[in-house]
Amino acid sequence: MTSFITNARMYSVTPEVEDSWQALLGHVSTMAGADFHYLPYPAPQPLETLWGRDDLGCVFMCSYPIAFQLSTVVPIAAPIPSASWAQAKPMYRTDLIVAEDSPFQRIEDTFGHRIGWTAEHSNSGFNALRHYLLAYRTPQRQTLYSEVHGNLITPYAILDKLRAGEIDIGPLDAYWHDLALAHRPDLLDGIRVIGSTELAPIPSLVAAPSLPTTTVARLKAAFADSHQQPWFAPLAEALRLAGFAPVELADFAPTLAWERDAREQGYLTIA
Repeated sequence: MTSFITNARMYSVTPEVEDSWQALLGHVSTMAGADFHYLPYPAPQPLETLWGRDDLGCVFMCSYPIAFQLSTVVPIAAPIPSASWAQAKPMYRTDLIVAEDSPFQRIEDTFGHRIGWTAEHSNSGFNALRHYLLAYRTPQRQTLYSEVHGNLITPYAILDKLRAGEIDIGPLDAYWHDLALAHRPDLLDGIRVIGSTELAPIPSLVAAPSLPTTTVARLKAAFADSHQQPWFAPLAEALRLAGFAPVELADFAPTLAWERDAREQGYLTIA
């Protein structure tokens, strides 16, 4: 019999935050009658390998690979950030960050300079950023940056490259940003935001297709009801959460639309 796992690597900004995620996923699993165990999966282990496992019980996965089905998974529930920009919806955005002492005030000021991105399978770190930049390309100006530093993988690398002066602008998942502000504001020393993308479907908790459909249904109900449980409030405060919303594959269609727009305009990679 398969033993299924939970994991919250994507939003485990600190070990303490990961402990809170582990506790929350444990409570929800118990509510759903699911006997899952938490599997630590620290960076730099590739997330694609985690997402391809056949024992996913409740694991965070980026919305972009969910949308184009990098791995075949069953979406369960999406977090609703408590930040006002989320508008009480299971949505997030990408913050566009620069060094605090840089001269850049608007995205246009960064054109002709150096940009970084995290991974091509990332919505916040690639797809949303690419979609945002589409509006600034013209037939006369199809390349916006003089240097592009890709495959930086993690938000930490974006922050490090900015502080080291190796890139001039980069993307930061706004929900990750909010968690960092709450728990490790020092990670953001010397950094400021000059803009943000539109809202998009947020990374969500998914299961492998082998998880019984009855368990998936119970998990969806448990996540939807979690905000009413006595254990939720202290964990929600730590995790900057308002609650969860059940999700289906169709909910990630806007993410695919952004990719389609970029491909139709010949903007396959950030440049």
